[in-house]
Amino acid sequence: MIRLRAGSATDVGLVRNNNQDSLLVADPLFAVADGMGGAAAGEVASTTAIESLESAFDAAGHATPETLIEAARSANRAVWEQAESNPEMRGMGTTLVAVAMLEDGRLGAINIGDSRLYVLREGSLRQITSDHNLVAELVAEGRISKEEAEVHPRRNIMTRALGVDPDVPVDLFVEDPVAGDRFLLCSDGLPRELRDDHIASLLNRLADPGEAAKELVEEAKRRGGNDNITVVVVDVEDPEKETAAVAVTPAPPPEPSGRAAAAEAAVSAPLPQPKARIVTLRVAAFFVLLLAIIAAAAVGIGWYARSGYYVGLRGDKITIFQGQPGGVLWLHPTIADATHTTTSDVLPHQVPRLRAGQTEPSLEAARQFISRLVAEAQAARAAAAPPPAAPPPAPTTTTQPAPPITAPPST
Repeated sequence: MIRLRAGSATDVGLVRNNNQDSLLVADPLFAVADGMGGAAAGEVASTTAIESLESAFDAAGHATPETLIEAARSANRAVWEQAESNPEMRGMGTTLVAVAMLEDGRLGAINIGDSRLYVLREGSLRQITSDHNLVAELVAEGRISKEEAEVHPRRNIMTRALGVDPDVPVDLFVEDPVAGDRFLLCSDGLPRELRDDHIASLLNRLADPGEAAKELVEEAKRRGGNDNITVVVVDVEDPEKETAAVAVTPAPPPEPSGRAAAAEAAVSAPLPQPKARIVTLRVAAFFVLLLAIIAAAAVGIGWYARSGYYVGLRGDKITIFQGQPGGVLWLHPTIADATHTTTSDVLPHQVPRLRAGQTEPSLEAARQFISRLVAEAQAARAAAAPPPAAPPPAPTTTTQPAPPITAPPST
């Protein structure tokens, strides 16, 4: 009879001001959500999704693939309804990846967005889920390589997210767990900084799932920390095998005594370490000045990256993003307004312009630009429509002149 043991960690990272990630460790259900949206909307979206997922899963009373999918759909509706009832949160959404022990002994997993689920088996790491973003689709289509996707300027553009629409497709995966397996759930802040081989190395080195989760987060911060980072590590264990292993563990060798013990102590004693050099005031001043310059540059870049809006595409929907097309360094655009206008509502020659991103100085200007595109298409379609048929001419009537009136002859 296998059991699950989990550990988790989350961090805001080194760039963002708030943590829009949420996580769930509630055996037999584990999940990670990465929110998106302006102000606190992303944090609200991820928290709402996690709470709704857990509530719906528990209320089902039994763990099957169907109940896991339905719990994800309940989470989607909860986020959607919250956004619809709060205009300032319109367009918010979240990723969601979750794994649960099913009643038949298998592990079920669901995924919406680009948060990931991996499994480490016999030292080898394998990604189970597929990312729902633009570059992942380009890789799947063979248009770019996996290496190009890692640095693509639009790798943050989502093609599927929880809470953006009233209904969303849910990917389902079912795995047969094996004692010794280690499952990793994470937001995209982890693979954005660490390659798969680096992740595998850390998971292989640290036995405790909590320590492994914390070390993965810290390493991602050391490598840049450009996004929120959230990790849940779930180990599959077999208590019976562990008990047997303890029973056959050989006893430690006897302790040395007398001169042998003294000699061993002398050999193992640490060598004296050289004294550390004292940092001079000049060096300290240089580093303070350097940090001030870096901070000022980061503030300026942040202001520029968030100072404008642009109209682009999310799938076939015309969407208003806040930020610069393609992002600036580590700062990526966010959805400011998820409109219901699609590419079918505008003229075909305008679609490449939208795909490239049309910058506008304000949110209102972006909305007016979309209105002009729609009006242009409507006018073009009206002009191309055939004119209505003219009514047939009315029949004409010829009027005969009245005969002249003659006076009677006089008598």
